[in-house]
Amino acid sequence: MPERALSAATAPEQAGWRLARKANPLSEVYRSIRVPVTAAVDSSATGHSDSFRKFAAFMGPGYLVAVGYMDPGNWATAIAGGSKFGYALLWVAALSNLMAILLQSLCARLAIASGRDLAQACHDAYPMWLARVLWVFAEIAIIATDIAEVIGTAIGINLLFGIPIEAGIVITALDVFIVLLLQRWGFRYLEAFVVTMLAIIALCFGVQIFLAQPDWGAAARGLLPTAEIWRDRDMLFLGLGILGATVMPHNLYLHSAIVQTRAYGRSDTEKSEALRFATIDSTIALMLAFLINAALLILAAASYNRSGHTGVTELADAHALLAPLLGSHLAPTLFGVALLCCGLNSTVTATMAGQIVMEGFINWRVAPWLRRLVTRGLAVIPAALLSVIYGRGATGPLLLASQVVLALQLPFAVLPLIHMTASRAKMGHLVAPRALTGAAVVTAAIIIVLGLVYLKDSLTS
Repeated sequence: MPERALSAATAPEQAGWRLARKANPLSEVYRSIRVPVTAAVDSSATGHSDSFRKFAAFMGPGYLVAVGYMDPGNWATAIAGGSKFGYALLWVAALSNLMAILLQSLCARLAIASGRDLAQACHDAYPMWLARVLWVFAEIAIIATDIAEVIGTAIGINLLFGIPIEAGIVITALDVFIVLLLQRWGFRYLEAFVVTMLAIIALCFGVQIFLAQPDWGAAARGLLPTAEIWRDRDMLFLGLGILGATVMPHNLYLHSAIVQTRAYGRSDTEKSEALRFATIDSTIALMLAFLINAALLILAAASYNRSGHTGVTELADAHALLAPLLGSHLAPTLFGVALLCCGLNSTVTATMAGQIVMEGFINWRVAPWLRRLVTRGLAVIPAALLSVIYGRGATGPLLLASQVVLALQLPFAVLPLIHMTASRAKMGHLVAPRALTGAAVVTAAIIIVLGLVYLKDSLTS
């Protein structure tokens, strides 16, 4: 929080804020964005104006979180699902998005009520051995996320500029400097970069959907759940991948930290107001993410599945098929631009999530660029080796597998989140209502059952 914003606080409060800032993984931007103080007037017009100004101050973190719901891993699962099963998996994407909205609201609740992100809360609440286990699973999830981003960004570079995928994979290791530069300028610049990339992605997909002319009746029917997913192993695999690509573990840690970039007040009323605005922000942003994900699956169904190309799993193949299928050379260019923007955006959020997880769980504070290069190295090395050994054909299966890994890691982030937010001792007056906790428990149960069914099917097939 800026020193000028602390001037009205008492000395003990200032000391407490400074201590919290020092302990925060994103200490350089902790409480750095001021929230307007509501004017003490009776005018309803002025009251609405103040509310809008406050909401505007809270807009941003939700869009950084939304990035994780449309990264290159989502592309792989959506394209594979749409090409093989048409519109049938749209309901999985919609259900996953509802789960994401619920869980991200709990992340905001945890952060605002306790002043701790999910990694810090786990470190504080659990025995060291359990916290370390959760940390390992979180790191595995971030590495899986990084692999998807590395491959997706490299493919985007290849499609637009002709640079070999192997070289593109190495180039992606340098994107850490984008994050460092944006953070140096200020967190609002980082958010503006992300929102700009999202706008470009949305525009690209809007044009491609117009060119594809999908069957909107079939798309509407695809939003209705079907029991076929339990009978078809391939559909279950892709459904689990869509779930993992949508409700990503690292986003839970990320959101619970970046909400604290806002300098909201400390009173119960101010915290409740901050939670309301933060929840609205993330809900709107995730609805945008769902529209983009649904557009990608619909594009795959309307172009590949409708023409009989039911085995498209490679992003490069998907790109090459667009021009002849849609009769426009603009479509593949837009596809490549959107993919590159997705990769760059995902880099920004994964950089911060990695820092949050490491420093929150084990209090190991390292320079952000070093932390990023370490995690990127763990993703670049296997991605580069597989690309060299197996060629371009290895990227699709690796992307899909990374999303399934994410789905299997989800319970290790979701269950602690539910446990924390259901505790009145930790949350105070912002403890999650029983209905909200119940819905979160059902969400966790669906995630766990899907994962267990898939593992059982894989081991016995």
